[in-house]
Amino acid sequence: MPAMAGAETRIADTGITTPKNVVTPPGWVRDMPAPATVGDVGTAAVLDIQYQVQQTGYWCGPAATRIAISARRSNPPSQATLAAQLPTTTNGTDWIGQVTRVLNQNLGTGWYETKEMPNDPPTQAQRDLLWRDIVLDINNGYAIVANIVAPPSNHPPGYPNYTVYHYFTVIGYDSSDMTVKIADPANFGGNKIYWLTFNQLATLIPPKGYSA
Repeated sequence: MPAMAGAETRIADTGITTPKNVVTPPGWVRDMPAPATVGDVGTAAVLDIQYQVQQTGYWCGPAATRIAISARRSNPPSQATLAAQLPTTTNGTDWIGQVTRVLNQNLGTGWYETKEMPNDPPTQAQRDLLWRDIVLDINNGYAIVANIVAPPSNHPPGYPNYTVYHYFTVIGYDSSDMTVKIADPANFGGNKIYWLTFNQLATLIPPKGYSA
């Protein structure tokens, strides 16, 4: 990931922007069936977060964690503090379980759990759980941190033409068109905040996992 330090930006988008300019995923991703419906919820929700670009090329984990913490704390720790807590090295943040521990530690909660998605492509049960987790967490004010592996054939917007190992934060959803809102600390191509289809998100996480 590029080392692009940036000023903090407050994202207070509690509505849904139309059009979303959602990136078109590969055909096999578009053809995946929808996840199971989560009942008794609103159509859409987006969290109010503090956004920062990751301050080094290997701090996507700390930056994504900070974004998630900011959904519940107005004074989240610095990226440097979180990098030490995780801990993150020049090789990055090894495992999503480290993120889960640090999220709970800084928020004084046991809310977050590590969810592994080893199957690539994910099973229907894994996709159903991911959608349920997104809706449940966002509706309760918790952002989700996802560890992704994005090959050139299945990229979010602006990604360079190679396989990207990365962390970003899921901050919203819209069940009317099955999309999710991403706060991406890499800022590839200037894409800080954007929407992805749920199906594309589900195919980016394997064989890694997410904190929810």
